[in-house]
Amino acid sequence: MKNLFRLLPCFAFALVALHAADDKRIASVRAADAERVAAVKAGDGARLDAIFSNDLRYAHSSGHVDTKASYMKALTSHATVYETYDYKEQDFVPVAPGIVLMTGRVLIHSRNASGVNDLDLNFLAVWREENGKWRFLAWQSCKNPPAAPVPSAK
Repeated sequence: MKNLFRLLPCFAFALVALHAADDKRIASVRAADAERVAAVKAGDGARLDAIFSNDLRYAHSSGHVDTKASYMKALTSHATVYETYDYKEQDFVPVAPGIVLMTGRVLIHSRNASGVNDLDLNFLAVWREENGKWRFLAWQSCKNPPAAPVPSAK
C-alpha cells in the first residue's frame, strides 16, 4: 500500500499531461474547423484543398453524399453558397491518436439552384491528423424537427 501512495503523484502528473495534450489537440482542431468554415463560405479552392482530406465523405442532411472533388466543385463554382454558419453547440472528443470527433448543432443559411436553405442541424464530423496537419475527413448531419407548437390557453 505504501508503494501505491508513492505512485499517486506520478499518476496525477500523467493525467495532467494527457489533459494538456488533449487541450492542445482540441485547440488545433477548433482552429482547423474555423479555417474550414471560412474557406467554405469563401468558396476558396486552395484553402478547401488544404483543409479537406483526400478521403473526404460529406453526407448532407438531404441524403446526398459528396466526395472531396464533388464538394469542392459545388463550393468553388458557387453552385452552393454558405452565407452563415452559426454553431449552437460544438464539442470535440479525441477518440484515438490522430482522430478527433466533433459533434454539435449548427444553424446554416445557404443558397443553391433550389433556392435558400435555412438549416438547423445536428452533426458528427471527423478530423484526422495527416502528415502533422488536421484534415476534415467526414461530415454527417440530420435536420432537427421544427419546434412543437405551444398549446394555447383556453
